[in-house]
Amino acid sequence: MSAFNIDGSETPAQIAEKIGATQRELKARVDELEQKSCRPLGYDGGFETKSWGEQFVSSDGLKAFADETSRPARFRMEVKNITTAATSGGPVAGQAYRDGINAMPQRRLRVRDLLPTIGISTGAVEYPAQTTRTNNANTVPEATLKPESAYGWTMRTVTPKVIAHWVPASRQILEDAPQLQGMIDTELLYGLGLKEEAQLLGGDGAGENLTGLITAATAYSAPIDPAGTETMLDTIALAILQNALAEEPADGIVIHPSDWMRMRLLKDTDGKYILGDPAAVAPSVLFGLPVVQTQAMTVDKFLVGNFQRAATLYDRWTPRVEVSTEHADFFTRNLVAILAEQRLALAVKNPAALTYGDFGNVV
Repeated sequence: MSAFNIDGSETPAQIAEKIGATQRELKARVDELEQKSCRPLGYDGGFETKSWGEQFVSSDGLKAFADETSRPARFRMEVKNITTAATSGGPVAGQAYRDGINAMPQRRLRVRDLLPTIGISTGAVEYPAQTTRTNNANTVPEATLKPESAYGWTMRTVTPKVIAHWVPASRQILEDAPQLQGMIDTELLYGLGLKEEAQLLGGDGAGENLTGLITAATAYSAPIDPAGTETMLDTIALAILQNALAEEPADGIVIHPSDWMRMRLLKDTDGKYILGDPAAVAPSVLFGLPVVQTQAMTVDKFLVGNFQRAATLYDRWTPRVEVSTEHADFFTRNLVAILAEQRLALAVKNPAALTYGDFGNVV
């Protein structure tokens, strides 16, 4: 672009002409750049990207590989994208628009949130548990021997259990579609969560299973017999009372979503919904306690508990995802194994803090 100078001898018209010429020249240059930016790379030779073959044979890595004194065990080169230039390996089709993945629905996992959780770095957890309490505390006259009380303790141990699963995947797909890889990670971790929730509630303690909350819970037995026909709401109230009489005041309720809807549909003698008008948002709360709805709970069953005292969850390994070719012939088939696993232990310390029962609606 020509230099733009103004001296004191020029008239205003001449200065204006210079400014106009400079603006026209700048616009022409901008137009040229815009046109070049719309051309495929390599169109005029100045921005040409080498073809895959040219990149390969001219790479420093291949030269090192050919040198016997410094040949590496393997040569790998990341080639640049080919273009539509004449020297290119061929035209590249335009990328399709990629929308978000339409994944299957996922259940809300909430049972873990009821429990206190502790991270551990050992292969076992020991905790002292009180087994007996003989309380002889009493009023004592002066110069009289004081009564003796007795308490029994035992050391209990729980060991972490592994929950794991894996899927095979194409190595190329993982490299070409990071979004897909992220979804695989998410699906694998969700799968762990589903199994974890089932184990936390119903694990039978056999083999590599956890001893779940239901397995260790105290059976429901109505402490009182209320007048009239008991509803599901009455049953929950009596279970809360059972906890209270065991000196374990409840802090939560776990039921199946179908049973929550059964209770939501209960009506009084005037036909009005007991838990609120259908047009209103009814909070998942009964007798002041949060209600956790999960399909991990069997239909027509309930678990009322003081979950903060009932059990402790120990995380030895938090959920993690690993990728490896070390599986059979995966390396030669360009496949990878994507593994998700976690290791955890559950100690149900106070079974009396959990009340498990049946509504009696399903035979």
